[in-house]
Amino acid sequence: MENETISKNFIEQIIEKDIEEGHCKVVKTRFPPEPNGYLHIGHAKSILLNYGLAQEYHGQFNLRFDDTNPTKEDIEFVESIKKDVEWLGADWEDRLFFASSYFDQMYEYAVKLIKKGKAYVCDLTPDEIREYRGTLTQPGKNSPYRDRSVEENLELFENMKNGMYEDGSRVLRAKIDMASPNINMRDPIIYRVAHMTHHSAGDKWCIYPMYDFAHPIEDAIEGITHSICTLEFEDHRPLYDWVVRECEFENPPKQIEFAKLYLTNVITGKRYIKKLVQEGIVDGWDDPRLVSIAALRRRGFTPESIKMFVDLVGVSKANSSVDYAMLEYCIREDLKLKAKRMMAVLDPVKLIIDNYPEGQIEYLDVPNNQENEEMGTRKVPFGKVLYIEREDFMEEPPKKYYRLFPGNEVRLMSAYFVKCESFVKDENGVITEIHCTYDPETKSGSGFTGRKVKGTIHWVCADTAQEVEARLYENIVDEEKGVYNEDGSLNLNPNSLTVLKSCYVEPSFSDAVAGDSFQFVRNGFFCIDTKDSTKEHLVFNRIVSLKSSFKING
Repeated sequence: MENETISKNFIEQIIEKDIEEGHCKVVKTRFPPEPNGYLHIGHAKSILLNYGLAQEYHGQFNLRFDDTNPTKEDIEFVESIKKDVEWLGADWEDRLFFASSYFDQMYEYAVKLIKKGKAYVCDLTPDEIREYRGTLTQPGKNSPYRDRSVEENLELFENMKNGMYEDGSRVLRAKIDMASPNINMRDPIIYRVAHMTHHSAGDKWCIYPMYDFAHPIEDAIEGITHSICTLEFEDHRPLYDWVVRECEFENPPKQIEFAKLYLTNVITGKRYIKKLVQEGIVDGWDDPRLVSIAALRRRGFTPESIKMFVDLVGVSKANSSVDYAMLEYCIREDLKLKAKRMMAVLDPVKLIIDNYPEGQIEYLDVPNNQENEEMGTRKVPFGKVLYIEREDFMEEPPKKYYRLFPGNEVRLMSAYFVKCESFVKDENGVITEIHCTYDPETKSGSGFTGRKVKGTIHWVCADTAQEVEARLYENIVDEEKGVYNEDGSLNLNPNSLTVLKSCYVEPSFSDAVAGDSFQFVRNGFFCIDTKDSTKEHLVFNRIVSLKSSFKING
């Protein structure tokens, strides 16, 4: 029992204390995205944390769209977020909510604050409000409109609601303390005028609540017990508590902050991603070079690998950055025992077995995954003309090069020994054919022990091979120079995408569908692209290479 307590993170410890002391009967958490862009890997941590806590304590999990800002929101983002959350396995069942559904109640709570003398309509301009707010070292000063009567404030606020004022001309502010050391408590704006059409509410409203006012009310209305958010909201917690207290909610939610998930050398800022999309540098928010959840899904990452990654990162109060190599480690670990190991040649050159019978095709038994025998075997065609990787042959090899070169013998994976006899070049000096002889006694599985070879290479039978496209990805930013240039622009890597048009794969992909993942022997893990791939023209995205620079300590 003692070890179990030690293994709990600080949020679990808070929740368990609340349960033990009777402050919480049913744990209720939520994930509350603003639908103004696609979710990224950092959001995955929040989704899995909130959902995981609800599951751990047999509670409830809500998906709620914080759609209080119609200037940036779109139904496209609502649908993409729902898909992402569902894909990660966070089941909200029938608990899907929208902040806009509470606009009537929020308005009534604002009126309540006015009647209590806790809110007032202010006519200062945005610049004047900033000037009056003060600084971190100097207190703010009261607005000249701070002492309006309750009756005047009620009338003005209703006029705001009825569309009588222009955008930015008046706001409703909470009346707290302009001398507070916490700038968030210096009479923050809680409502503004915005004549905008809302994606859900239409034109019913021309005033909209600010996040810091709306969010605690949403949590309280839904009965959220633990409002779990990232560290940048720590300084906003006194305002969160003020709102639920002054609105007189019974059993108000408790805000708890945790460290954000930062990945090294990736782009997560919506403004930057939007620019990349608009300028055609990437082909959408789901471009596999990005770390939006949609992009990771298209790249071939699995929900299990994302969950493994989030578990490894852990939950803490200290901000830190995590190497992208850890995320790559997690997808390798997830796929290595469940992905079929297929033969694919990405940079092909012909290998001709001169003494193999002309026109003969035989079918060899090839294991689907050498580390997982339960995945069985498949039949792979073999013939006189094959494709091998160009790098698997060298005319003049260095020492300790064990693949094909003139006079050397290697094993063709799951097939025979072949010996290089000659090769052919074109007029540019490029090798176009490699000629070999094979030893029929050396067939894999025959028990041949006559001699050994040091090299094994993979291959694809030319007569039955399927031509495909492969896309190889690197980080979209230059890792050596960092994400941003001195002027704030993105430091893009010109080699972030390499498209290989004439690759060849074995004919075992006939039943494969978009999104399926495989290990291409020696080339990495790949998946069939969900956007551009068709049955006639398969497109494979490289998820990750086989080599990892990340190690788990211990």
